[in-house]
Amino acid sequence: MLKTAVIGVGSIGQNHARVYREMDGIQLVGVTDANAGSAAKIGNRLNVPYYTDVKKMLEEQKPDMVSISVPTSLHFSVGMDMIKRGLHVLVEKPITSTLEQAEELCDEAKKQGVMLAVGHIERFNPAVMELRRRLKEGYAGRVYKIHCQRLSPYPSRIQDAGVVIDLASHDIDLMRYLTGEEIIRVYGETVQSINSDREDMFNGLLRFRNGTVGVLDVNWMTPTKIRRLAVTGARGMFECNLISQELFFYENEVAPSQWDALSVLRGVSEGNVIGIKLQRHEPLAAELADFVASVRDNREPTVTGQDGLETLRLALDFVKSGKDVVVIDEFKVPG
Repeated sequence: MLKTAVIGVGSIGQNHARVYREMDGIQLVGVTDANAGSAAKIGNRLNVPYYTDVKKMLEEQKPDMVSISVPTSLHFSVGMDMIKRGLHVLVEKPITSTLEQAEELCDEAKKQGVMLAVGHIERFNPAVMELRRRLKEGYAGRVYKIHCQRLSPYPSRIQDAGVVIDLASHDIDLMRYLTGEEIIRVYGETVQSINSDREDMFNGLLRFRNGTVGVLDVNWMTPTKIRRLAVTGARGMFECNLISQELFFYENEVAPSQWDALSVLRGVSEGNVIGIKLQRHEPLAAELADFVASVRDNREPTVTGQDGLETLRLALDFVKSGKDVVVIDEFKVPG
């Protein structure tokens, strides 16, 4: 029986606590939150001890592993404290606020011999899992483009990150996961409208070493929630709805039948539309089960600290790209 605890039980952390409480072979021994009312609400709801003092919870309950879902600015300090105490850690994305902090966290986890996982939950969406399997088996042929849309109304819970770090990081990680390729070039445009100190809208382009192009369309300024991903290849296009957990394949009717001949696209024509049957599940439950299994089996989690670091690096590059100044003729235009 592994003992676990959740540090920070806001909108995300309370679900971590709920899932742990329902898992076999796991004992949720405590929840903590700086807000006493939030801690009591979740503790009473799940019938587990609750605290506002993390150290007191650790001393009394002695968990083996923790989920950290505090504000991003606290990820490093709380995560480092847990790792130095020898606890296995799952920290919500982004891993930390800076690359230097992320590198320190990864180095310390390796030094202490503990697992460090990062909560990029979309990898555990059943539609994404099936899409990745089919891409690896060559169903799309050569992949030309991945296009991600992640649009939402403004989330009042976000106080210390812009839309690139908070939202686009999901899709940056997904693109890395689906292709398994290194990203060699990025370009981004950002807009600040609701916030004066961070971006609310982001459009980005990236290129993988194998030539695949990634397109990112992300904002907090759309009055409906959209989560879509499309992969265009020589044999057709996969379209994935991450909210409804649906996956469709639009066939290219004139694509060559032999997959090894798909390096050259000879034409495109509408073919069959195939709905792919999926076994739906809760992505968070799958994510936490993977974290628990990594601790039990002494293996790397699906999303490692290094994965979180690389995604943060790319997100920060996009933010920088959006702030750079590009000279066009004699005019300076914000990038």
